[in-house]
Amino acid sequence: MLKRFFIICSGADADILANSSSGEQNKYAGIGATVFFTAIMAFIAASYALYTVFDNYYLAAFFGSVWGLLIFNLDRFIVSTIKKKDSFMDELLQASPRIVLAIIIAVVISKPLELKIFEKEIDRVLLEQKNDFTLVNKEQIATQYTPGIIAIDSEIGKLKEEIASKETEVNNLYDTFIAEAEGREGTKLLGKGPVYKEKREKHDAALIALAELKKTNTDRITALESQKIELVTEYGEKVDASQPIIDNFDGLMARVNALNELPWLPSFFIFLLFLAIETSPIFAKLFSPKGEYDLKMEDAEGEIRSWVTQKANQRKVLLETDHSINDKVYDDIKEDDELYQYKKKVAKELMKQQQDAFYKRQTGVL
Repeated sequence: MLKRFFIICSGADADILANSSSGEQNKYAGIGATVFFTAIMAFIAASYALYTVFDNYYLAAFFGSVWGLLIFNLDRFIVSTIKKKDSFMDELLQASPRIVLAIIIAVVISKPLELKIFEKEIDRVLLEQKNDFTLVNKEQIATQYTPGIIAIDSEIGKLKEEIASKETEVNNLYDTFIAEAEGREGTKLLGKGPVYKEKREKHDAALIALAELKKTNTDRITALESQKIELVTEYGEKVDASQPIIDNFDGLMARVNALNELPWLPSFFIFLLFLAIETSPIFAKLFSPKGEYDLKMEDAEGEIRSWVTQKANQRKVLLETDHSINDKVYDDIKEDDELYQYKKKVAKELMKQQQDAFYKRQTGVL
């Protein structure tokens, strides 16, 4: 039962193989088994690749089954269409398009399995890329907010510097009227004279101005710091909103690109393995000698070809004979006087009717 199933998988004629030797049956059962298990590997590879896209087991299994059946049908078609010929070069030329197709199929099958085999290494590469993307993303978003934050910090610094400058001025005025009272500077007279009062009033006026400046600048600084907090908060929100996009950067294309960042030799050997599996049925047909099944198939095809050719020749002879008979019949009729007189009479009546109809039409117009 299993041998018959694999023979069906090989695309060979099961009826002809049933009357062939056991060795011939085993050869085509082996070819069919290779086709079948290649389709199984295609199903596994496609299911994994599609799971990375859809993140759903059922969808991945469904489309993986479709892909596996497609590969099975292609491989079965490729193997079944290779016919044994008398020249190896003719066979190789006949099989070359199938070999190219087999190489493409091997690439498609091997790549998803490479992604699974090197999953840990790919995750490491993706993590590095995500970290780089995170830093770049923060820098790009910061370019939208940094100028505003710098401008606010600069304005806050100017306001604080203005307060500090006014405080220095008030402190200097305080030192001046104290030194005047102590007789160390100014008039050098000890006591609170007119000059002392003048300097004291100047200091008091500056102190009042400092208090007003502090209140005004403090309110302004508070407002600016609120604006700065809003900008920083908005910057953090944008970073947080864009981070999930970076975290989800692990789709099929991202993994393929990450795989290309790894050393190529292991992936190349995996590809060679699947290429050998995919092309083995083709080369088994190419390098195997013409066997009993091939001879029987050639005999059956030759018999059908001869029968079709014979029928075509018979139709051709029949058509030529029919043309000759028709030509002879019409030649004999052409000399028949009775037929001539009859057609002459009919032609005269037709011409009379045409003339009468023309006369009636012209009369109606006039």
